[in-house]
Amino acid sequence: MSATVGALLGDIVDQEVDAVVNAANSGLMGGGGVDGAILRAGGDAQLAARRALRDRIGSLPTGQAAWTEAGDMHCRWVIHVVGPVYSHTEDRSALLVSCYREALRVADELGVKSLAFPAVSAGIYGWPIDSA
Repeated sequence: MSATVGALLGDIVDQEVDAVVNAANSGLMGGGGVDGAILRAGGDAQLAARRALRDRIGSLPTGQAAWTEAGDMHCRWVIHVVGPVYSHTEDRSALLVSCYREALRVADELGVKSLAFPAVSAGIYGWPIDSA
């Protein structure tokens, strides 16, 4: 199997892909940044899907992934991951790596052929963009 990886500057909610990865918070019910943009773009259906996921699993642990239908977005699925908050005193990079690995695992289970990732944890969680 071959894969093509590229970097694009743009709005993740506008990408024509099978799934997007959401940099979520553990409560799954939206926030700012990527999470808020995806929730707004997905509309009521995305909100309902998140509520159903939250009711089924509770909170999503840091470094893990879970999916919902995308609602009103171009894509079919949203794969939610919770990245770690950056720390100058503690190495949390394994949790960040886990976000990407788990998102890819879920994408594989769903049969996703094209996937868009944000820079997980690089926003409000403070992770340096070069390593995120």
